[in-house]
Amino acid sequence: MSVLSARLLKSTPLLAAEPEATETAARETHAEPVRLGVIGPGSRGKELMRQLLRVPGAEFVAVCDVYEPRFAQASELVGHPLATYKDHRALLDRKDLDAVIVASPPVFHAQHVIDVMLSGRAVYGEKTMGFTPQSCFDIVDTVKKTGQIFQVGHQMRYAPWFQESVRRIHAGEIGEPTHIYAYWCRQDDWRRVVPSPDLEHLMNWRLYRESSGGLLEELGSHQIDFANWVFGELPASILGTTSIATYHDGRTVGDNVQAILHYSRGRRLVFNSLTANAMMGEQLWVYGTKGSVQITPEDATFYTEARKVITAASHSSVVQRGVKTGASYKANGEMPYRGPGARIDARNAEEPTLTACRAFVQCVRTKTQPIADVHAGFGSAIACSIGKDAVFEGSTKTIPPLTQGHA
Repeated sequence: MSVLSARLLKSTPLLAAEPEATETAARETHAEPVRLGVIGPGSRGKELMRQLLRVPGAEFVAVCDVYEPRFAQASELVGHPLATYKDHRALLDRKDLDAVIVASPPVFHAQHVIDVMLSGRAVYGEKTMGFTPQSCFDIVDTVKKTGQIFQVGHQMRYAPWFQESVRRIHAGEIGEPTHIYAYWCRQDDWRRVVPSPDLEHLMNWRLYRESSGGLLEELGSHQIDFANWVFGELPASILGTTSIATYHDGRTVGDNVQAILHYSRGRRLVFNSLTANAMMGEQLWVYGTKGSVQITPEDATFYTEARKVITAASHSSVVQRGVKTGASYKANGEMPYRGPGARIDARNAEEPTLTACRAFVQCVRTKTQPIADVHAGFGSAIACSIGKDAVFEGSTKTIPPLTQGHA
């Protein structure tokens, strides 16, 4: 088992017992403040701020953005005036910051994340970790060099029904997992209304190749992280395709993506994302040799298949005029299983982004590395940084491994 595989498997914690969760909440109530800065208080940045406001002791001090209207929005959200900067380096010159949230567009993630760590602060960096393969390696090297706390925004790592599902998969409940089918489908063109044409690329950065990895990066990165978690390794290559099938509005990234990621021993992740049809929604199906698991944003369900006994007669069981022939197709047995399965109900669970934010603040206080650490972040980011070219070209590309020199 590789160093990275061991880390991926190790990052599958058991669900916290209720008394332990209560004790944690009590400690948080009396904890020392953690003073935060934010680079990129846009849509995702403000959502992280909203969740962090629910974490006792988390205090916002300053924000940085190149688009000034974000400043008033951020101050209104926290309920008091924040110090504001247009250059992230000026924000990092402050002496009163314990940690920084990086929620800028992915093309800037490496620059911002590395500069925060070099300034001596912990960082919560939104996915994907890096935009290019080199930037992914650079972040790994900086974490190793500085020893700083670095958490990636893979919040599903903190969802209890995801954790429990992975624990049971690793325990062999569905046999050997061989395939994961991942869907993330919406009715959303991603286009934002801009107040001026000169702001098109600033505000609609997700629509253009120079600033966005498209659906594979924005949505598929979570699904890739999950597959890495289940399989305990990184994919070796990726085959993909994309197109603009619906929104012919000048964008240069596809409005749909299909990708197949290749893991060892013939295992596969198949990812599909549409933006004009939400039928499949967001869900993951893990197929094993003894059963299957369906995981959604609010629950998980385990299914066990009845094993068929296949004999020579199974393929030669039709008798006509005294002669046995093989039936090429029978509807019997080909219908999908429609039983209830064994459900993990998580509808009353805490929102995973809040759990991830709460965990980050605790890591800053205790000076410990998080579950969604740099190695988890690398696993999805390196695949996306290579995969965005694979889907655009309709080709297969090799994904470079995390070598011992970087691990």
